[in-house]
Amino acid sequence: MSYVCVIHHTCMTYHKTSLFDAGLQDISTVAKILSHPARLAIIRYLASTNTCISGDITSEIPLSRTTVSQHLQELKKAGIIQGEVDGVKVCYCLNPTKMLEIQNLFQAFFVSIDKSMQACCVSNKI
Repeated sequence: MSYVCVIHHTCMTYHKTSLFDAGLQDISTVAKILSHPARLAIIRYLASTNTCISGDITSEIPLSRTTVSQHLQELKKAGIIQGEVDGVKVCYCLNPTKMLEIQNLFQAFFVSIDKSMQACCVSNKI
């Protein structure tokens, strides 16, 4: 069995993520990346422009340039956005393949629990 150890102050906790199937692990990883409102705002902004953004997007996101840059790096590392360096600028846009993969991942998850939920809740209605 594989455990990931995380040290918090003086106590130690173990996360047993390997006990869960790969699908749940994938959803969890994506959910962590999407869990910050700034990252969601960046994704929404890039989607609304429907083009590669090479300018400063901090005018659209109410955070410092450094903070926005850190969020962009996390999104790029996850493959959600793509970026190419053009001199001192970076051109960012959404990765449509990755966005579709994420959409399908969450859709499959919610469809699977919706079927179970409907069967369960029908008999429990007051």
